[in-house]
Amino acid sequence: MLSIGWILGGCGAPNQPTGTIERKYYAPGPWAVTFVPGTPQGACCDSKRNPFDLYFPTSLGANGFHHPIITWGNGTNFGPPGPISQGVDYFLRHLASWGFVVVATQDGRTGAGQTILDAANFLIRANTDSSLASGIFVNKLQPTQVGAIGHSQGADGVLNAMILSNGGILTAISIELPAQIWCFCDDPNKLLDVRKITGSVFLVDGSLDIPVSPPTQKQPASVIGLQSIAAYYDAVPSSVQKLKATLIGPTHNDISGQPGCDTARAEPCFNGVYGYLGYLTAWMADRLQVDPTAHAAFVQGTGEIFQQRANWEFVQSNIQ
Repeated sequence: MLSIGWILGGCGAPNQPTGTIERKYYAPGPWAVTFVPGTPQGACCDSKRNPFDLYFPTSLGANGFHHPIITWGNGTNFGPPGPISQGVDYFLRHLASWGFVVVATQDGRTGAGQTILDAANFLIRANTDSSLASGIFVNKLQPTQVGAIGHSQGADGVLNAMILSNGGILTAISIELPAQIWCFCDDPNKLLDVRKITGSVFLVDGSLDIPVSPPTQKQPASVIGLQSIAAYYDAVPSSVQKLKATLIGPTHNDISGQPGCDTARAEPCFNGVYGYLGYLTAWMADRLQVDPTAHAAFVQGTGEIFQQRANWEFVQSNIQ
């Protein structure tokens, strides 16, 4: 196992946070991080026989801490060279530095959600089964505190995984959720049905990702379905705690910045990962670690994210 430290981008980084809460979670957390790439002999396997990449605090369970679980959903064929999750390595390390154990299937076609759910279930079992992942996670996890984050096709996938989990996945963040015209399914009748979502969701996109994930519904009337983040948000039941926000500047693959676009694993990338670090981490801290500081960022109308107009627009929330 290899534990690697890293530093945040310099003072000139784009999308730097301006709010106190976002700045807190934008900074690396207090945990050193270990990355273990998936192999058929190691953390294995989802229902398609893909192994799992793992990011976790090096000192698992220190001071009796039990770590919430986050399962990651890749975009289409995203990541190589190297383990597929390394396309978003910086982002996943950041999450782990805040005390989460992150599992990422190496599946490059995650839209159906099953392999994302398989990864979460692997860690849930690993909390009690010493034969999995060399037993390092036994009694170190919170198997009832599970979240999912995905990008592009994986943004569809995490919502489908949440639906398939029957309440096992409590919350999901969809990054650059594609308009339904970009259906990643083998049958258009199997489009993601957000009316079936329970739990809580955060829908986030970049303002320049208009071809794939537009923030508002501007397609011709002849194009039916949910073709924007706004349309998805409105279709999610009002009983679900939900938030949507558009990060000003990024396009479709900025999440792959390591942290900047000069080292991004995919193009197009304009700003890099910076703007995705703070509030996305805070969301998981709120939802899975019951962190009142993080929660204050998202409260309808008065939350900090509503005030951060240099970086965020089209913010909407029903969270109290």
